[in-house]
Amino acid sequence: MTNDIRSRIANLSDQLHFHIYRYHVLNDPVIGDSEYDRMFRDLQDLEAEHPQYARADSPTQRVGSDLSGDFAKVAHPAPILSLANAFDEADLRHWEERNLRLLPSGSRLRYVLQPKLDGLAIVISYENGELIRAATRGNGVTGDDVTANVKTIRSAPLRIPLDPAAGPAPARLVVRGEILFHKDSFLELNREQAAQGLPAYVNARNTASGSLKQKDSRETAKRKLTAYIYDIVDSQGIELESEWQILRYLKSMGFKVLADASRCSSLDEAIEQAAAWEARRDDLPFEIDGLVLKVDELSAARELGVAGKDPRGAIAFKFPAEEAATTLLGITIGVGRTGKLTPTAQLEPVFIGGVTVSSASLHNYDQVAALDIRQGDRVVIKRSGDVIPYVIGPVIGARKGDETPIQPPQLCPFCVAEVVQPDGAIDWYCPNQICPERIMRALEFFVSRGAMDIEGMGPQTIAALIEERLIQDEADIFALQAEPLLALEGFAEKKVENLLSSIEAAKARPFEQVLTSLGIDGVGSTVAGLLTDNFASMADLQATAELISKAEASFLRNTLPLLPAAAADDSDVEKLRQRLRHPTTELAPRYMQGAELGPRLERLLRPLQLPVESLTLVAAQLQQLIDACRPLHTIEGLGPILARNIVDWFTDAHNQTVLKKMQAAGVNMKAEEKKVSGTALTGQTFVLTGTMSAPRGEIKALVEANGGKVTGGVSKKTSFVVAGDSPGSKVEKAEKNGVPILSEDELRALLGE
Repeated sequence: MTNDIRSRIANLSDQLHFHIYRYHVLNDPVIGDSEYDRMFRDLQDLEAEHPQYARADSPTQRVGSDLSGDFAKVAHPAPILSLANAFDEADLRHWEERNLRLLPSGSRLRYVLQPKLDGLAIVISYENGELIRAATRGNGVTGDDVTANVKTIRSAPLRIPLDPAAGPAPARLVVRGEILFHKDSFLELNREQAAQGLPAYVNARNTASGSLKQKDSRETAKRKLTAYIYDIVDSQGIELESEWQILRYLKSMGFKVLADASRCSSLDEAIEQAAAWEARRDDLPFEIDGLVLKVDELSAARELGVAGKDPRGAIAFKFPAEEAATTLLGITIGVGRTGKLTPTAQLEPVFIGGVTVSSASLHNYDQVAALDIRQGDRVVIKRSGDVIPYVIGPVIGARKGDETPIQPPQLCPFCVAEVVQPDGAIDWYCPNQICPERIMRALEFFVSRGAMDIEGMGPQTIAALIEERLIQDEADIFALQAEPLLALEGFAEKKVENLLSSIEAAKARPFEQVLTSLGIDGVGSTVAGLLTDNFASMADLQATAELISKAEASFLRNTLPLLPAAAADDSDVEKLRQRLRHPTTELAPRYMQGAELGPRLERLLRPLQLPVESLTLVAAQLQQLIDACRPLHTIEGLGPILARNIVDWFTDAHNQTVLKKMQAAGVNMKAEEKKVSGTALTGQTFVLTGTMSAPRGEIKALVEANGGKVTGGVSKKTSFVVAGDSPGSKVEKAEKNGVPILSEDELRALLGE
């Protein structure tokens, strides 16, 4: 028994040392955080019960290191300690009980609660207000000097205070914080990687670490890193008495601090707040993996001291893991209503965030290739809130060599049609309009709430109607009769009556809702609203699409024969040829505005060395295409790719047949006249973002009823962005473009409400 315990402690110590090295030094972990935490706690428990077997080099006695041999080393003025972990309310209460036993009888503790950032710890030193040094945490005593790189981070002030009203800077101030990517910045970075044909980054924390340790600080400057500061390590010339005062002081000096920190009068209050935090973690602009709870009174925290590597006056309250590693067993392929193929990973079941996950999204095959995910890989899965679990990447270090690459299928798994990848598209598609899986998914969407909202037509009902050949497309729903339905198993008289009543009611849905229900790629309720603002009927929209299609066909028929053969090594000429092959997305939007089409086009096409008469013909054909495109392409918030999708949908023969049948059945195909109750917002354009006190559609209707216009995208022409709770990247874009940002209350104030 004794040897088993000693062996278990030694084995856990060795494993944890290995994983610390993979995580902190190589930035290439082979297990998830939850697995590491479990092993660490197992070792802590064993050492607590059998301290005589604890090794001198136990991971519980030291701080993991991220030291790199490429940087000068900096000694910290005080140990940069880590925190002990709590995983539930009982852990927090035991922590407080232990602390109270070490303090004078009758002591009462207040706390500061703040998010636990998932980034890279940083220590920044200021002398007389000037940033003189920045270092990583390293081993807690010594860190890497990354001063030049930290100076490129805009949220790290080069001199303090930023506001002279805050008073003079202290003679010396050493602060601690976290360097990280905001979620939108990390997504933008991966979009840039994809645009350059480079693999996507998997882990934001590891990418932040790598960004901060670039040998060339100009490379760090290209990354949109953010620095949050939350503690004072050392100082001269200031006296503070509480953690809350520290945060207020740091903010006054100009540091970016956590706005969501709160001061709690008791542990009960902190626990109550902690329960709400897990639900809102996905709404934050940055990743967090828990909360930090600190004793507010600094004198009490100092008296409590340190236990091993952990200060007793602070603790990390860890949320249930959102990431875990497991084995990729196989791939299943889904086909959506537009024909898009979506690969789904079948996994060895793993427990994440309170549920067992056995499948996860792989997004698309380009993403699979970019991340180099292979069959049989050990992969990292993320489950965040209600978001469908997805694979964020493989654990390269765990590969055995027998893993196999994942390729797109050649044939649709449901109808055996040859799959295609349209020019410029990321996804692969089944092109068969009557693919049974496409029909099923299209009908499910068509009858769903937010689309035609037909009650009583769930997936089982749709499948039964398709099997009996009573419906083959969306329009067939409106031709259903009672007699054949009553002959089906499970279709009682009352059920059939209710279903037919719901179908009849759906015929009168607003034009915007009908348009949304068609399932045009990229046309949700917002875009449908833009279209119905500019087209009075389905017929008008279809006529415009057909006009654009004919003008494009004429352009291609008359201009492509004029092009010279492309030289194999002339990439500029080939790019021009590609633009001319896709005029509605590459040329018409570019020359939609402004005069002098001929000279501008001549400058673009100069590398082709076309004769004057050919250039004249190309310009004339392009002008016809521009005139045809203008009604659709000039709608603010509607990009050229989305316009292309709309044209393709309305000019498809199958879709045209569906529309004719719907119209014959009496489905509403015309926009209703907008009701105007005021003119306070006339001539002004608004973009809505975030959660508001009423559904977004109601706020949109309110703006339009007062003469305003609502669009989907922010541009310099936007008058105002109205931001609710948890707004997205549109607020940041508004700030860049100098567009004023209003709250919902300020919008209502404009209307005199």
